[in-house]
Amino acid sequence: MKIVHVASELFPYVKTGGLADAVAALAGALADEQHEVAVFIPGYRTVRKKPQAAGAVRKLKLKIEMGDEFMSGHVEVFSPRPKVEIYLICRDEFFDREHPYGNGERDYEDNAERFIFFAKAVVDTLRLTELQADVVHAHDWQGALVPLLLRVAERRHGLTLAMKTVFTIHNIAFQGLFPARAFLRTNLPDELNNIDGLEYYNQISLMKAGILFADRVTTVSPRYAQEIQTAEFGCGLDGVVQSRTEDIVGLLNGIDTAIWNPSIDGLLPARYSVSNLKGKEKCREALLKAHGLEEKSRVPVFGMVCRLTEQKGIDLLLANADFFLENDCRLIVLGSGESRYEEALKELVERAPEKIALSVKLDEAMSHLIEAGSDFFLMPSLFEPCGLNQMYSQAYGTVPLTSNIGGLADTVTDADEDGENGTGLTFPATNDGVRDGLRRAWALFADPQRYAVVQRRGMEKDFGWKQAAAGYEQLYHNSL
Repeated sequence: MKIVHVASELFPYVKTGGLADAVAALAGALADEQHEVAVFIPGYRTVRKKPQAAGAVRKLKLKIEMGDEFMSGHVEVFSPRPKVEIYLICRDEFFDREHPYGNGERDYEDNAERFIFFAKAVVDTLRLTELQADVVHAHDWQGALVPLLLRVAERRHGLTLAMKTVFTIHNIAFQGLFPARAFLRTNLPDELNNIDGLEYYNQISLMKAGILFADRVTTVSPRYAQEIQTAEFGCGLDGVVQSRTEDIVGLLNGIDTAIWNPSIDGLLPARYSVSNLKGKEKCREALLKAHGLEEKSRVPVFGMVCRLTEQKGIDLLLANADFFLENDCRLIVLGSGESRYEEALKELVERAPEKIALSVKLDEAMSHLIEAGSDFFLMPSLFEPCGLNQMYSQAYGTVPLTSNIGGLADTVTDADEDGENGTGLTFPATNDGVRDGLRRAWALFADPQRYAVVQRRGMEKDFGWKQAAAGYEQLYHNSL
């Protein structure tokens, strides 16, 4: 098959979260199965500066209709590996910026214009290059207009650009909501600016377009596909999702074992495997030393890597700060996000610098070291469409300690509830739930033999993308 992916992030070129990892790994896994894969992403400044993109070839010029004017752009293409081509949609005014979506404090004010342009440019490139895709697969709100714009372009030009379209919701909380006037930039018929189209409470929702107009809709875990059809997790779009209930399917993400594998991970000071865990001890010492903590300490180390946002349960962590202050343990947090959470965590570090450490930044190498060097990986998320870190943790022999929601519930089996199959500990996403989870983690660590059994089970699980990609292959074939 010829498969086109449309996304706003792609590892290793641009990454703010799990979307980049998922799209890259899925594209690679499909290429391994000899499918022809094209991935469209914006030509951000950081992407075009990457050594891998240095050989990009300017493919064609674009003139994109945006309301009552035309905007120019161009497409650059490079191939990082056989069977995969990366298409960069370039317009310096929109994408030659330091960050993909905002300046760290707030989103860019022209994000509607930027990603409407991106979606239109993708469709125009498909038309001009005659890619003739079997499947066009768009991801999240930034690519959500593509399935609709593609069908409109087909009718306008009397041709076929793709046999089928797929839209994946990676996180329904981010919906691409913009003022109603942004609809004019889409040049779509007026009848699509209503409750059965893009209109959403006197605004427009780009994600709503993807849900309504793609041939098939997927989420990144089976549990999340059910959750977003409820008021609690649907973020206001539960009714829209329910309208596609027969066409929606939850497909669990995998992890890229060429990158996330402790036996070959070049970012670690020592490698290890389920049959020989000696290297993990060296990683533990290196992690503690890197944060100025006593590296020979034998107390439990809790690691956390995430965006510092409400979704990730930072309030729940802070509400249970006394656990880390009163018990002889270590807490290491890596991430950046909302300033209120950054400041609150810094204050927590000041109260116990010998126990707690914080790195407010994006650091790929340190995220690998935290996964490898921790005893427990903490994910108290309020909602989690799939989550990757809980799978990384199990692969790295670090017991996950997670909320029992979304993809976390699909991938972590509670060792206290299921003594024969448990690979971690799960809890309700409440203050009391987190406190109980931490206490149970303390008890598990105090029983080295039982901890080792749980640890080994996690490392023996197969979270690779080969299995995950097979689900997408089957979906594509069924759709076609």
